[in-house]
Amino acid sequence: MTAFRLGLTGSIGMGKSTTAGFFIAAGIPVWDADAAVHRLYARGGAAVAPLAALCPAALQDGAIDRGALKSWIAADPAALPSIEAVVHPLVAVDRAAFQPPTDIVVFDIPLLFEKGTEADMDATLVVTAPAALQRARVLARPGMTDAGLAAILSRQMPDSEKRARATHIIETLGLDAARHAVAALIIYIRETRHA
Repeated sequence: MTAFRLGLTGSIGMGKSTTAGFFIAAGIPVWDADAAVHRLYARGGAAVAPLAALCPAALQDGAIDRGALKSWIAADPAALPSIEAVVHPLVAVDRAAFQPPTDIVVFDIPLLFEKGTEADMDATLVVTAPAALQRARVLARPGMTDAGLAAILSRQMPDSEKRARATHIIETLGLDAARHAVAALIIYIRETRHA
């Protein structure tokens, strides 16, 4: 039986990374889209040469400097689509190669719905929290500003729409409740698969 593919997503500050950690602690392998991008941008990564060709200033010590890409994106409206055209297919290859021998695999993908990747999943999980809590969490991060948060949210699907499209929802008000919700979801997936 192939592994059950659960797509995990949630807007910034909703507790997605913490929730992914609960799956890992429960023995469920998690593929992380952000970590895949870091691998692709690192020295020897598959995205280094094509991105350096697009933006030579981004090449630093044989790796891609994310700060340089952000500066390019801020200065040129065509930059982001050009970068995505290189990076997204490489990320998809990395994701397809992740096939651990297990019954459930979690795919932590920030833009799961925005990029249509939910079609590759057996189910989706959206983590959510009230807007005030989300805002407080994000603004507590070093260097984060109101403008920075607004810019990130403008590129993400609204939380309400993500929840409407999700197979499962976990509210991340507290660590214990979220951990228990993850454990219950793992049990539910296993029971329904073997029913």
